[in-house]
Amino acid sequence: MIKTVQPANSLIGELHLPPDKSISQRAAIFSLLHDGVSVVKNYSPAQDPQSTLSCVQQLGAEVEKADGQLKIKGTGRDGLKKPVKDLDCGNSGTAMRLLSGVLTGAGISAKLIGDPSLSARTMKRIIDPMEAMGAHILARNSQYAPLFINRIDALKPMKYELPIPSAQLKSCVLLAGLFGDEPTQVIEILPSRDHTERLLNLDQKMVQHRKIISASREDVIPEQSYTIPGDFSAAAFWLVAAAIQEKAELVLKNIGLNPTRNALLDILKDMGADIAIENEHNEGAEPAGDIVVRQSSLKALDIDPKMIPNCIDELPIIAVAMLFAEGSSVIAGAEELRHKETDRIMAMAKMLKAVGADFEEKEDGLIIHGNPDFTFEQATFESFHDHRIAMSAAVLSLKSRKECKIRDAESAAVSYPGFWEDLGLVAKG
Repeated sequence: MIKTVQPANSLIGELHLPPDKSISQRAAIFSLLHDGVSVVKNYSPAQDPQSTLSCVQQLGAEVEKADGQLKIKGTGRDGLKKPVKDLDCGNSGTAMRLLSGVLTGAGISAKLIGDPSLSARTMKRIIDPMEAMGAHILARNSQYAPLFINRIDALKPMKYELPIPSAQLKSCVLLAGLFGDEPTQVIEILPSRDHTERLLNLDQKMVQHRKIISASREDVIPEQSYTIPGDFSAAAFWLVAAAIQEKAELVLKNIGLNPTRNALLDILKDMGADIAIENEHNEGAEPAGDIVVRQSSLKALDIDPKMIPNCIDELPIIAVAMLFAEGSSVIAGAEELRHKETDRIMAMAKMLKAVGADFEEKEDGLIIHGNPDFTFEQATFESFHDHRIAMSAAVLSLKSRKECKIRDAESAAVSYPGFWEDLGLVAKG
């Protein structure tokens, strides 16, 4: 689908954004492992969480959908069923990596498959620790899906120092560890998203600036009954759109404010964005609140590489903000972007080039020479079938003088099925 986006004179309105995908997928998997019934409200309708939900049903969870909520009857750790067909993770790296930990821990033999995009992403990072814990994993070229997972020998608890800050890798190891008689410890040097530790109420302690998280059979897997907050990664597009748009004021309702997810808030505030948080509260173990953002005057910023893991998904839209900031901004230490749904550094560079921006592409990021008065006539953007690139291009299109076109715009539905409708609600021509 080619989407045409008209320039906007203002952005005004209130939005209820899609449920958080990361929390939704964990709610499904952890409800499977809980020995009892969980009631999950506002579960994400996006493709990735729906793939995860299908997988947990194949593993034995009973799911009822009614009145906008899910009632999930879990099997407990010892009741998982061997699936009768392949577990199709679709495009979800979260599903494939977390379920690899569940299968390893439970000793369930299964085959995990995914779509072409997921099958092109390396799984080597989780294969190595799972095999160290006793799994036998067959993978295409020793690192790509499909993954055939089996464990015959006893589970081997381990102490595992994360080689990179990765919430998916961390969660994979901890989920396998939940099945062990002795604790498995994950040692985290740089912080990553902590949804798994929060939602499972796992033991955590700080030792010499390192976080040590433990998991074993001693941990009681809690009921997962709560309302999924709005996805901060979805909110990111509107935060930037309103900050760079004249006559803008948006209210984003009930957004997840997990401090390991919302580095973009600090980045935009440091750039001078007019952002306020209202109605702060908790949704289960997760903090949430309403975000109000208005037209702002932005200044350039060099992002601290230590912050990159906590804003990795938001970097494409951060690049758009930098384009309209006074001065030169730097994104560095983000080489992982080249291994996402597409090479996002390349995709961001193509997007900036299409509008005539002044920038430099680096192996691990970008240098963007911004201008608050930057403008361009029109452009046609390639999304590379990447949802975050498509939505970033849409925000950039609002600043054009004439209509812009975005190729394969339907990819936005991967994380934000209603994005184009919401854009139509708040963008005023």
